[in-house]
Amino acid sequence: MSENKQDKVDDIYTEATHWHVNTGDETIHAKRITGRFRTYKWYASALYILFFITPYFRWEDSQAILFDIPHRQFHFWALTIWPQDVWMLSLVLILLAITLFAVTAVAGRIWCGYFCFQTIWTDWFTWLEDKIEGNPIQRRKLDNAPWTAHKIKLKVFKHSLWLLISILTGVTFAAYFADVYELWHSYLTFDAPLIAWAVLAAFVFFTYVFAGLMREQVCFWLCPYARIQSVMVDKDTEMPTYDVSRGEPRGKLRGKGSDSRGDCIDCHLCVGVCPTGVDIREGMSEGCITCGMCIDACDSIMDKVGRPKGLIRYASRKEMDGEVLPALFKRPRVVTYSIVLFLAMAGIIYGLTHIPPVELSIVHERQPLFIQMSDGSIKNKYTIKAVNKTAKDLHMHVSIATIKGIKIANASSADIILKSDKIIPLHIFLTARPESLKEKQTPVRFILESMESPTIRVEYESVFISGR
Repeated sequence: MSENKQDKVDDIYTEATHWHVNTGDETIHAKRITGRFRTYKWYASALYILFFITPYFRWEDSQAILFDIPHRQFHFWALTIWPQDVWMLSLVLILLAITLFAVTAVAGRIWCGYFCFQTIWTDWFTWLEDKIEGNPIQRRKLDNAPWTAHKIKLKVFKHSLWLLISILTGVTFAAYFADVYELWHSYLTFDAPLIAWAVLAAFVFFTYVFAGLMREQVCFWLCPYARIQSVMVDKDTEMPTYDVSRGEPRGKLRGKGSDSRGDCIDCHLCVGVCPTGVDIREGMSEGCITCGMCIDACDSIMDKVGRPKGLIRYASRKEMDGEVLPALFKRPRVVTYSIVLFLAMAGIIYGLTHIPPVELSIVHERQPLFIQMSDGSIKNKYTIKAVNKTAKDLHMHVSIATIKGIKIANASSADIILKSDKIIPLHIFLTARPESLKEKQTPVRFILESMESPTIRVEYESVFISGR
């Protein structure tokens, strides 16, 4: 190897030898390095631009995506989800959870390394820190330096930008629950409700503290995912792995016994670029977020020393042991996750394509269950709650399936108007002659249909109760 290459390696070694796993007693200043996994990380970060711009999308003069809690509605473009359709939320949560488990089983903590909110925001904060305060060595020197006007200026500028991002994050999150333009106006005029200020304060505080101050400590001590990942991975899971057989024994390229050493020159750059400060060479760690920065770092060193890339690479324990990695469809865990994913997605698609325009529920009066009238007839009272999910008022007619002897007591109450986006409760009475009832409980089916559109029709099963 040439003298220039050896000098570069020595410089890297000098810069990174002090790195070790952080337990909270110091701030991790990870070195930023270029490479394909660093590029993938930037692509993942770019996706979060959608988080900030989505509330500004409009649909028919209203916000396209809005969780309207006061009106108990979720607007997603032309689709409106009501509380009656909340069962789909359970399927969405199952879908997200199983997707996380499945991805972890195949490729480790990809979510943590590339898509987690904590990871992305921390990466932005440390990028700003790198641009303002310099590289890791300069930042550590600045941290240990006495407070001067120059240090105060840099720190104030950095923390001001962190707070600005935190404020923007808080406002954006709140904008998913209120019209974004009205929200900005209420904040700027200090006329926002207390809950809006509370949400903003909480997000500013936690974004600033978690992403700016705690950083990797959130992954170590607060995130439950780091604790349970060991039960999600197996010998087939591909993760950033150090090739022990190729890299050991470690040592510099030159010196006594260098011919018998492995490819690892013990430069510690893989540790120096790790955002959580772990040493991938020591095996799997709960601090590893599978970001691949150590792979970029090691590949760059292998280029410099003229050795093949891949000393650290995505690989499974089976591959490292010389075994053949089985196909995904032959792994029971992956197959099980896939089946659950398919069922959850099918349920969500079915629910979205079969949302009824009118939701109907009918409650039989319990006190009393029935009333004996002076003419001997029996009367039952029902409370009907109908939700008009359409954008216009509907004229509806209530009827019952033909059941001999049972009829609606007041025919005029059978015609109702359902206001758009409203829940309309109303009472209706059914009467019957005792001699026409053969059982104590007689099944009865209510029918609610639109006068303008026969396609809007819903039915509900209930019972008519008598004293027999």
